[in-house]
Formats: sequence, C-alpha cells, structure tokens
Amino acid sequence: MHLMYFTEQPMSAYPTEQSDRFGYSALLFPNAFFDSAAASRLYNERLEEYQLVDEVGFDGIMLNEHHNAPFCMQAKCNIFASILAATTKRVKLVLLGNPLPIAENPVRLAEELAMIDLISKGRLVSGFVRGGGVESIAANVNPAFNRARFEEAHDLIIKTWTTPGPWRWEGEQYQFRVVNPWVLPLQKPHPRVWIPGISSRETIVWAARRRYPYIALNLPVQEAMTVWRTYDQAAAVVGYRSGPEQRGYLIRCHVAETEEKAMRNAREFMWMQGELIGLQHPVWAAPSGYLGTWARRGLAEIRAGYRTGLGSRTFEEMVASLSIIAGTPKQVVEKLRVILEETQPSILALWANDGRISHQDSQTCIRLLGSEVLPALREIGQRLDLRSPFELNTPVSLAASPPPPPPSPFPNRSRGW
Repeated sequence: MHLMYFTEQPMSAYPTEQSDRFGYSALLFPNAFFDSAAASRLYNERLEEYQLVDEVGFDGIMLNEHHNAPFCMQAKCNIFASILAATTKRVKLVLLGNPLPIAENPVRLAEELAMIDLISKGRLVSGFVRGGGVESIAANVNPAFNRARFEEAHDLIIKTWTTPGPWRWEGEQYQFRVVNPWVLPLQKPHPRVWIPGISSRETIVWAARRRYPYIALNLPVQEAMTVWRTYDQAAAVVGYRSGPEQRGYLIRCHVAETEEKAMRNAREFMWMQGELIGLQHPVWAAPSGYLGTWARRGLAEIRAGYRTGLGSRTFEEMVASLSIIAGTPKQVVEKLRVILEETQPSILALWANDGRISHQDSQTCIRLLGSEVLPALREIGQRLDLRSPFELNTPVSLAASPPPPPPSPFPNRSRGW
C-alpha cells in the first residue's frame, strides 16, 4: 500500500463568528480578517509536522491548493512541495493537485514541477485538478472552458516533459511559439500523474483512459464503489483491467491517546459547519458551464432547497457512517479495516488535521499513526493484496513511451531568427 498524510492546512485563526455573520467563508469573505502573525506560525507548524511525517514511516505527503478561503492556506502547493523536496528524505510529494484551468502558462508549470522532481531526487507525484468553481472565478477564467483548459494543459505538460524541443504548440486554449524548456524531470518518461476528485464522471473516465489512479476524496463507501465501477468500465473500453493500484481513498482520521480526546479533536472537522470547501454560495462552487449535464439535476435541487450539502450531517452521523474516523490507534485500525475491505484502494490518504487541532495534538496524532496504525494497515493491505503503484511498477500512463522528436521548426538555424 501507499499511505499518505494530508491536511488542508486550515487558516483556523480567524473569527468564525464573522463568517457565520456573512454566511460564507470563501471568495467574498473579507481578507481584513487575515491574521498574518498567526498565519506565519501555522505555516511553520505544518512544516514541522511534515518533517515528522517523513520520519515516522508514511509513504507520502499529499498537498493541494485552494484560493480565496481560510479552509486552505496553500495558495500554491508547489511552494510547499519545493520546501519539502529539500527538507524531507524519503516520502513521495503527492500534489493533488495543481488546478490546470487557472494556469496561464502550462509550460512554466511543467518547469516548476520538473524542478521539484529534480530537487527531491525523483519523489514527485504530479496530480492535476480542475479546481473548484471559486478558483475559476477568483482567477477570472471562464468556467465554461474549465474542462477544455484542463485537458489541453495536461496534454501540453506531458508533451513538454516527453518530447524534445524546440517545437510549437497551437491549441484552442494555449498557443506557444517555442516550447523548449531546459529543466526536465528526473523521472522518465515523466512523473506519475494521479487524479483526485469527488464523483465527476467525465474526470473518472478521463483518468481511467490514461491509466491514472483516481483518488476519491472522502466519499461514503457506496459512492466510492460507484466510482470504481465507472473507472473499471472505462478501463475495459481501452483494453486493460484496472485494479486496486488505480484506486485511492482520502478519509478524515484522527488518533489520540484516549477515545475522548480523539473525539474532541475530531469535532474540528466540523468547523465551517462541516463543509469541506468552506461556506459558499452554490453558484460559486459550480458556476454555469463548470459541470457536465450529469450534475444539473443535483445542483438544481440543492439551489432550490430540496437537497442539502455535507454541512447538514451531524458529527455523530459522520462518525457512525465512517465519514470521520477517530479514536485510539486500535479503534482506528478496526474502522479503517472496514474501509479497506469494502473499497480496496492501494492508495490511502489519512486527513488527520483540520480546524483548530493544536500543533502538539497533531504531532501526537502523527506519531501514533506512524508507530501503531501504519504497520497494522500494511498487514491488512498485504492480506488484501493491495500493492501500491510503485511496488507493482505500473505504467505511468497508457502512452508511457514518448513519441519520436518532430522535425525541427527552425530548419535555417544558422541564419538566426
């Protein structure tokens, strides 16, 4: 198995009564409430925690980014990945991920990621995301082009990594006269690409067609099983049989010395009323054109008040349904055993810190996970034959071998430009 640690890096040091007063904590929530001194402290505490994650035996650190909201302090996951590339020794740096549709220069993003891979000595896993609706609005990118920009930016990055330059790119979303970066990844043909998501059918099928592992983000077990069925069907269409190595699962999980303390800290997962991406208007989360036709009915029902979001579920309901797992190491292992047996992912990400969980309690959680939970999970994974993509050395994509270099676009180089 591949076992990762994750936190949204919450900017918890803000007056929550203000977001309750406004009715939202994303996009238009005033940054006058940003506390720079507290933010500096929190950034450095997270770095200390990531160092501990590297030491206690996790296989990877999962990083992400969001914008214009305090629920996630990472405005650019590549910055933290760059720091960790130099300061950690063994963990994979799993970026889940860079929001491609808001990237104005995918070639430059390919260079940044290549630098991280080089500095970390080949420990980068470069995940890509479409980003939330808030990201498109905040970056002034038309959400109707979100998927088109995502797919074209991905293709451009992969070609940048695998096809010797110089060459020219003339796409519908991006145009470059010269693509010829001097910085290329250490891993060949390119770093592994993993795709996280909730349940977008188009993204699941897109990932399956490229043999990219799909990381289900905190879904109920039955919804995760629906994701795997969709993935398996799409994989069969392009000629391979998918397995656990293409399945990833993120679950909120906090461990403490006692069940009482673990439950008290786990209630911090309910900050901002339990909404995973902050309090926001549905139009911001999914502006017109952002999602496919499959999502229209559900969105209409939510906006009309016929359905509710995650925040309508109580903490007790989430614990009972295993959407939040908390307790002593032994209790947590037994609950995670159920998740693993039913969903069988080879990639498991433990979301262990959120809200106002203290630095000290986060470190205790990491130590207990490393010393008591991870070894037990590896035993369960071995029994279920849940081997990681690295252990199986699976292809990084269905088109793993780079194509031959194209003819030079500059036949008269000696004569200059």
